[in-house]
Amino acid sequence: MTDAEAHAELLRLRGSIDNLDSALVHLLAERFKVTQRVGELKAEHGFPPADPSREQRQIERLRALAQDARLDPEFAEKFLNFIVREVVRHHERIAAERQQD
Repeated sequence: MTDAEAHAELLRLRGSIDNLDSALVHLLAERFKVTQRVGELKAEHGFPPADPSREQRQIERLRALAQDARLDPEFAEKFLNFIVREVVRHHERIAAERQQD
C-alpha cells in the first residue's frame, strides 16, 4: 500500500468513526429521553432515584453482550456505570424539583 492509499484509507476509516460517533450521540439522546420519563414516574410515585438491583442486572447483561460482541466487558461496565450515574443524578434532580412544588 502506498502512502497515498494509506492516507485515503485513513480518511475513509475516520469517516466511518465520525458516522458511528453521530449514531452514538443520537442513541444516547434517545436513551436519556426515556430515562427522563422514568425519573418523572419515580418522582410522582415516591420511588427512589436509584435501583441498585436493576443496575446490577443491567451490568451483568451488558457485560455478556460485550463479551459476545468481542468488546472488553470491563470497558462496557465502566461505560454503563457512567451512564447510570448520570441518570441517577437526573432522577435525584427531578425528585428534588417535585418536592419543591
